[in-house]
Amino acid sequence: MTTLTRADVLNMSVPERIQLVEDIWDSIVEVPEQVELTPTQKAELDRRLEAYHRNPDEGTPWDIVKERIRSKM
Repeated sequence: MTTLTRADVLNMSVPERIQLVEDIWDSIVEVPEQVELTPTQKAELDRRLEAYHRNPDEGTPWDIVKERIRSKM
């Protein structure tokens, strides 16, 4: 494994840095059980899940939200 310094990262182009961040995020997603939540984060997720179970048709699907955001860019 190659170790990058802050200077190495800052010398990368913006697209290269974005790719690096995506690669790091993908590696985290592969092991969700290792992501520890704070009690506050867990409580918020529980609250949102309960709200969803009470009203599953409320809200907007992610693909629609994403498209709305992209159309504003």
